Formats: sequence, structure tokens, C-alpha cells
Amino acid sequence: MNTRRPNILYIHSHDTGRYVQPYGHAIPTPTIQKLAEQGILFRQAFCAAPTCSASRAALLTGQCPHSSGMLGLAHLGFRLKDYRRHILHTLRAAGYYCALSGVQHVISRDQVDQIGYDRVLATSDHADWGAAGFLRSQPAQPFFLSVGFPETHRVKAAFSSTAPTDFGRCCLPPAPLPDCPQTRQDMADFKAAALRLDQKIATVLAALDESGLADNTLVLCTTDHGIAFPRMKCNLTDHGMGVMLILAGPGGFAGGKVFDAMVSHIDVFPTLCELLGIARPEWLEGRSLLPIINGRATEINEEVYGEVTYHSAYEPMRAVRTKRWKYIRRFDDRKTPVVSNCDDSVSKDLLLEHGWREQSVEKEQLYDLTFDPHECRNLADSPRTAAALADMRQRLDRWMRRTNDPLLEGPVMPPKGSRHADPDGLSNEPKIPDWTPLPGKGR
Repeated sequence: MNTRRPNILYIHSHDTGRYVQPYGHAIPTPTIQKLAEQGILFRQAFCAAPTCSASRAALLTGQCPHSSGMLGLAHLGFRLKDYRRHILHTLRAAGYYCALSGVQHVISRDQVDQIGYDRVLATSDHADWGAAGFLRSQPAQPFFLSVGFPETHRVKAAFSSTAPTDFGRCCLPPAPLPDCPQTRQDMADFKAAALRLDQKIATVLAALDESGLADNTLVLCTTDHGIAFPRMKCNLTDHGMGVMLILAGPGGFAGGKVFDAMVSHIDVFPTLCELLGIARPEWLEGRSLLPIINGRATEINEEVYGEVTYHSAYEPMRAVRTKRWKYIRRFDDRKTPVVSNCDDSVSKDLLLEHGWREQSVEKEQLYDLTFDPHECRNLADSPRTAAALADMRQRLDRWMRRTNDPLLEGPVMPPKGSRHADPDGLSNEPKIPDWTPLPGKGR
């Protein structure tokens, strides 16, 4: 009987959301599909922040971004308050060897040694090769191997031309966007990137099988947040917060099971602690998934939370989601979209050409997810949903107070030396909107 603690293979992508084959989309990702059929899949998994560094930091620290300190993008100058809270330090204390191959995005590239990995194997472009070589070396002790892929992050070449091609004629654009040649071609480019991601994951999993370590390795496959299309990534609707989450390996993570429990990235760290028999660090904010896996519970969360403070630009927002309701609150006086927080693309160009900059955004948003799953009809001003609005406001306020959200004290200034863009995407000059709290809210 193998009594060694299982290895952890953490596979993560950029900007993929749930747009892969096992979530029902017409996107050919056979390797991810096979992994889901072998393991378990969470249909209602959410990131803690639909922005790259904040999301990854939440999973790796088990804390919401404003607790960990990662309120913006690492390459623009944001950092964790304490890198000793990164999961690798807890795992190393339990005897794990910790290696990184490819993307990490919780510190700038030139400072990656400050995270504390025992070994950095490869750059992002060769993450699959670096990981495969490590696995074929058959490491003797339990390992935590983080494999980060740049796909499906946008590449400028993918949107350098606005001329549609036949390749995209049959693609269905994401739900928040109109169906037209530009958005179909944009989605075709995403599908090509998703296929590259799947092929790279196949290289890693093939090496795991060849190593003979697969039976004692837990594979965790996820992404940081929603796809990089307008009204998705960097938004607190499910289009931005929804993520793929697939786990396969020992400890009950097998059998092709599908769960509809509402779970968050911050639940991963406590899950690994319980699975491995490791003491749970006091700072963790999430809950273990194991009661769901072993049938002791159908739900572990009454609500999950999401936040944005900085991405390319300042856009302070917080959200709480239950099974039925989504509530989003903005913490500035801005009344129009922060377009610089949306990645450049032909889809973005299309919306800008039709006046997206002048569209209004509401300070408070309430959505009934049963009758409005795409979160299109804001019910915050409806008398019929006044009780639900009051409940969701209270849930958000309690969480912000419990976690000492800095927005409770006013505008959140960026760290010294950090960079951020003009919210309107018109210049690179720093610009932070004035902050005015809703009367009686957020205090």
C-alpha cells in the first residue's frame, strides 16, 4: 500500500473561463474532456476576482485578494503582503518539493525567486516541455508542480486584422456579444488558442502517465477567470467569475462525477490541507471541498464573493452571489464603462464603434439568476425585489467588514511605483476616480 502523500499537479491557463468541451461548448479540447471523464468537474466554480494576478493569488493563498494584498496586476507593481502564505510554503513544511513551469503571475518575472520555488523549470512558452521533463525524471519525494500556460490569453496577431475569414463562419460568439462576422472570427481565434492549450496539457499528462506517478498524483486543472471578451473578463457577472475546475486523482477525485455545488478558488487550499492531513493555516478563508466529494454535503457555501480593484485601471467593485441572486456594487462615481480594463480585440472595436464608451453603468446591480442567468436585467430598483436587495447588501457588508476590506476606508491607492492606465483607454496617465460611498452602505 502506498502511504506517501499524493503529488499535486496544478495546471492553470489564462482567460479560459468555462469555455472548454466538458462544459458543453463546441470547443475541441479532448484532453480536458478526458480529464473530466476520469475525475470530477464542478459546474458552478468561481474565481475570487476576474483579473489575472488577484485570481491566482486567491487560489494560492486561500484568501480573497484584498486580504492577501494582491489588488492589481503583479507586472504593474502589485504584490502579496506575505509570500510565506503562498501554498508552497505550507506544502514544503509537509515534505513537498515545489517546482514551477511557465506562468505564475503573482510577482513580476524578475522577482520570481521571492516566491520560494525549489526549482523554476521553463518559461511560459515552454511550460509543457519543462513540466514533462520534470515528471519523466520521477522525483523521489512528493511534489507540488505548478504548470502555467499563457493560452488562452489574447495575442496581438489574433486581432490585427478586422477582415473575417471562412474559418470563423460557423462559430457562435459568447453570450454577451452580438452574432456578427467580427465576433464569430474572434471566437474562432479563441478556439484555436484553446486547442493549443489542450495539446500542451496533453504533453504534460502523457509524461505523467509515462512516469508511473499518475496513480498517486492529484491533477488540478483550472483557469484564472472568464475569457478576454467585452463584458466578461474583469466583470463580476458569471461571465467573468465563472471558471473551469476539474480535479482527478486519489482521495475520491475519480469517476467522471459532476457537481453543481457553488465553490470558489479560495476553497482549493483548505481542500488540499484536509486531503493531505496538513494543519490548516489560520489565514485561510475558504472551505474544503471534501464534504462534497465524499457525499457528506451537497453545498459548502451559502454565497461566494468576487472583487475588482485594479486591472489595467482602477475600477473598485465588489460582488456576492448566492444560488438565486447576484449583487454587484461599485465604489466610485463613474457612470460609464472602464474600457481600458477590456483586452483589445475586434469584438471590443465593434462595441466602441457603436458607442460603448457612452453606455451607462449602475452603481448597484441585482440579478435573478434563475430567470436572468446572463445578468442582463438589473432589478436593484424594482420594488418586487426589495427584500432580496436588502439581504444581498447585508451579506456583502458583513463580508467586507469581516475581511477588513480597504474600500471601507475610501479610495484604494496603488502601491508606490505601480502603473495603471487611464480608465477611458485614451492615455497611459494614472487617473483614479473620486470615491463616494452609497449612503449607509459599505460602512
